[in-house]
Amino acid sequence: MPPNVALSLFGITGTTAYFGMTEIGQIKAGETVVVSGAAGSTGSVAGQIAKIKGCRVIGTAGGKEKCDWLVQVAGFDGAIDYKSEDVGTRLSALCPNGIDVFFDNVGGIVLNEVLARINLKARIVLCGAISRYNEAVLPPGPSNYFNLTPKRARMEGFIILDYVPRFPEAFEALGRWQSEGKLVQKEDVAVGLENAPRTLMRLFTGENFGKQLLRIVDQPLP
Repeated sequence: MPPNVALSLFGITGTTAYFGMTEIGQIKAGETVVVSGAAGSTGSVAGQIAKIKGCRVIGTAGGKEKCDWLVQVAGFDGAIDYKSEDVGTRLSALCPNGIDVFFDNVGGIVLNEVLARINLKARIVLCGAISRYNEAVLPPGPSNYFNLTPKRARMEGFIILDYVPRFPEAFEALGRWQSEGKLVQKEDVAVGLENAPRTLMRLFTGENFGKQLLRIVDQPLP
C-alpha cells in the first residue's frame, strides 16, 4: 500500500470517519447529516460515508473552492462557507426539516447553530473542536446545549483507539467503496522536512484541503 493511502483513507482518517458515523452517529438512510470541517481529511470521508448510507449531507468549510469540491466531487447535497455566509441562516435553508446527525470537527459557533436545529433523538458526534485548540482562554460552552433535553438527543465524544480491534472491518468497507468509485480521497501534500512546522500550522489556520501530508523523500524507503 502506498504510504499516502496508509496515512489517510486506511489510517486514522478513514477509521475515525467510519466508526464515528456508523457507531456513534448510527446513521440511517433518509436522515439529514451535517459535517463541520467537511473539506478536511476526516470530515470529507465522514460525509461521503453518510451519502453511501443514503443520507442527505450538508458540509461546512472555509472558502468557495472547498465548498465547490464538496458538492461537485465528494457528492455532498450542499455546502456552507462559514467565512462568507451566515451559518445559522444557511443551515435553516439547507436543513428545513432539522438535523438528525452532526459530525463535529470544529465546535464553536457551528456546533451551537446545529444544536438549535436538531431533531428528536438526534446524535451529535464529537470528533474534534479545532476552533478552540489554540485559544489561551476557552470560550463559553454552546448556549443551545439544553436543546438536547427536550429533543432527547445525545452528544457523545469518542477516541478511535477504542476501535482498533475492529479496524479490519473499516478497511474492508472503505476499500470496497473506493474500488466502486463511491469514495474519493483528497490530499494536500507539502514537500521537504524543513517545511514540517509550517505544514503543521496549516491544520490550525484552515489552509489545508483534505488530508495534510508531508513528503520528505521522493521514493519510498526500501
